[in-house]
Amino acid sequence: MSLPKHVAIIMDGNGRWGLKKKKSRNYGHTAGVKVVEKIIEESISNNIKYLTLYTFSTENWKRPKKEIDFLIYLLEKYIDQQLDKLFKKKIKLNVIGNINKFPNSLKKKLFNAEKKTKNNKKIQINIALNYGSKEEIINSIKKIINLSIPINEKNISKNLYTNDIPDPEILIRTGNRYRLSNFLLWQASYSEIFFIDKLWPDFNKNDFRKIISKFKRTRRNFGGIK
Repeated sequence: MSLPKHVAIIMDGNGRWGLKKKKSRNYGHTAGVKVVEKIIEESISNNIKYLTLYTFSTENWKRPKKEIDFLIYLLEKYIDQQLDKLFKKKIKLNVIGNINKFPNSLKKKLFNAEKKTKNNKKIQINIALNYGSKEEIINSIKKIINLSIPINEKNISKNLYTNDIPDPEILIRTGNRYRLSNFLLWQASYSEIFFIDKLWPDFNKNDFRKIISKFKRTRRNFGGIK
């Protein structure tokens, strides 16, 4: 009956939701941000210490430039509007992924957000940006080779973006898609995975509570027998 420490989410379906509403894909992305705020609140209510959000993947650069630019704008706007609130609520922001390809304006805001909230302990929000799990694992192995230390599970884990973060007990994917899309492939090896038919803007606190409740009733054997 233990609560999870770490929940990871693939927030899929924003663009399709916007088109379904006879609006634009960007309309769906805007709606998706509001859901993020609600899920952060619910995570805090359930005493979850880490929430990892798949925000922009290494593959998302294939999307139209107009949509990419809007996603960057949305993220900058969110930081501008919410950073003080997040700080007061003792929420820590952390970025995982390679952000070098993003504009300097966004990189500066992300750096400032991480710096301002680094000592907060209520919950850590990991924003996965230009994140790809395969690239992450390859980079970890390259670091290990450069350090001339053994290539083993412990050292690979220590050299991932998530080196100081426990593996997620729960991984949620919305959007009626049944794949991991290059997200936390190493870390999610023993996660309980929940595929949700709803598009991300339709996902709500009650859906999240149901997943947490189901997790509490799940026996996790990790390959053994109990």
